[in-house]
Amino acid sequence: MADGYPLPRCWALGLLISLFALLFGMAQPVRAEPVRIVDDRGRTVTLPAPPRRIVSLLPSLTETVCALGACDRLVGVDNYSNWPDRVKSLPHVGGLEDAQVETVVALRPDLVLAATSTRSVARLEALGLRVLAIEPRTLADLRRLIAQLDQALATGQGAALQAGIDQALAGAAGLVSPAVRGRRVYFEVSEAPYAASEASFVGELLARLGAANVVPASLGPFPKLNPEFVVRADPQVILTTSGSAARIAERPGWRAISAVRESRVCAFTPSQADVLVRPGPRLGEGLRLMADCLTRPISRVP
Repeated sequence: MADGYPLPRCWALGLLISLFALLFGMAQPVRAEPVRIVDDRGRTVTLPAPPRRIVSLLPSLTETVCALGACDRLVGVDNYSNWPDRVKSLPHVGGLEDAQVETVVALRPDLVLAATSTRSVARLEALGLRVLAIEPRTLADLRRLIAQLDQALATGQGAALQAGIDQALAGAAGLVSPAVRGRRVYFEVSEAPYAASEASFVGELLARLGAANVVPASLGPFPKLNPEFVVRADPQVILTTSGSAARIAERPGWRAISAVRESRVCAFTPSQADVLVRPGPRLGEGLRLMADCLTRPISRVP
């Protein structure tokens, strides 16, 4: 009613349509001007509008998109993206070395998120797709990545997500007692062996716990090591996957390592390993796993 009189039917209908349009518009990302983001290749990627169809080719990017509240915009992910559960039902399109380019194109994404090391980036761009190549290796990289994705997707959730990660990290860091700080630690990423050095985000997390990483930053974030290097470094604690832990004592000379000799080898399940090696929104959970390892690193080695 207006001043006690019923509105004409056409006016009422028009009012309802206008209200619906207003509410619908408020639910969509709004951006007046195109956004330009410089990715990790140094290339400027121009986004005329917030992307609505996204393909992610790296698990940490998939997890960050979802943590920013944009999971519903993902139309395809790499073969290893498995968190949160809802991404498991999406088309899986390969990985760093074997992305299924034709499948990606068929999904009609308006943005592809990839690592700088993804081999198919150039081909995807040649086919007319917009690719943002970002690959976090340090905590600073992750902070920048969250800000970039928040800007690209226009979610407005970046600051809150980063604050939550910072709070979770601070809480986990307080779980380690001074008595175990300073222990020499070796974090194995894979059996090659590839390790996480002081320069990686894993190394930075270990440093927050007061651990002494035996792999120096000078070797790069995730170097491939000569196994003899680890024997000479003689770590007091080893963090690795359950599969590697079961065979670690069989490596030549490794039974002499303090961590192996004293059964201070932490064996992480595949799902736990995913949390530990992905620089994304679950870093606080990963740091808690590391803290628990340093406090109770007891996993019997054959």
